[in-house]
Amino acid sequence: MTSKYINPLIIQRADPYIYKHTDGYYYFTASVPAYNLIEIRRAKTINGLAHAMPRTIWRKHDSGEMSQLIWAPEIHYINDKWYIYFAATDTTEFDDQGMFTHRMYCIECDSNDPMIGEEVWTEKGQVLTDKDTFCLDATVFEHNDKLYYVWAQKDKAIKGNSNLYIAEMVNPWTLKTDPVMLSKPEFDWETKVFSVNEGPAVLKRNGKIFITFSGSATDENYAMGMLWIDEHEDVLNVDNWHKLDHAIFQSDMENGLYGPGHNSFTVSEDDTTDLLVYHVRNYLDIKGDPLYDPNRHTMVQPFSWDDEGFPVFGKPTPFSFD
Repeated sequence: MTSKYINPLIIQRADPYIYKHTDGYYYFTASVPAYNLIEIRRAKTINGLAHAMPRTIWRKHDSGEMSQLIWAPEIHYINDKWYIYFAATDTTEFDDQGMFTHRMYCIECDSNDPMIGEEVWTEKGQVLTDKDTFCLDATVFEHNDKLYYVWAQKDKAIKGNSNLYIAEMVNPWTLKTDPVMLSKPEFDWETKVFSVNEGPAVLKRNGKIFITFSGSATDENYAMGMLWIDEHEDVLNVDNWHKLDHAIFQSDMENGLYGPGHNSFTVSEDDTTDLLVYHVRNYLDIKGDPLYDPNRHTMVQPFSWDDEGFPVFGKPTPFSFD
């Protein structure tokens, strides 16, 4: 394993997702600053992703659904096919509650090589839930031969922008069970400026299932929290989940690293070290809406585990060029 990763690994790529496939390649996707397409890049090493040529595999529609603000794609490999989950909308305007109007979508590729281009990807449509409200940031994980979907969504009866939900899936684009709410914004760290739970990421280690997620506004207040459950418990029973009351990864004001979050997980080249993937800014002076500031950069850093089997993320790593 390399002793040092390039940081930022990829500039101006927010909501980063890195997946290490059985072919030995790392596959990377993230939100692009124009929010108008989905691209993938791949490399045999993490640092190689910094210089890998991205390939556009899907573009937003000219009008209607999936025509605006393409956010937070994630790439997964399920039952010998590739899937990308993302959020999109049909307008840049807010709804009557002052929120964006995103819904969640899925595209599929049955080619061994997802990098061929747009022609090998097909749209599976919207991933429908029990609520027709703002939703985004879907991820999936397999457990005990079942596929689960975890995402963020607005409930009009609950204060705040979004909560976290889980459901079992009948296939990679269709829910099988009713959604179960795992978390809502309630603590100080996740309710700064905006009350938000979003960007879930799943990690299975040490007999536990961890879900990290991000909260608060997407400026320097953005930070990560965590839920966990014993792997033998029913993941669809909210009473089996435990939520930490504090942030587990947040801005390092001293070193000028602000708003780390919307993370994913991968492993080192030799499979011995767990890696945290996230985005961060290196300045506070954001002009206008932070969502339209392009300078959230992809970062990668190793993390450790404590004696009780819980992840220890530490602080955001300093930029290599600082």
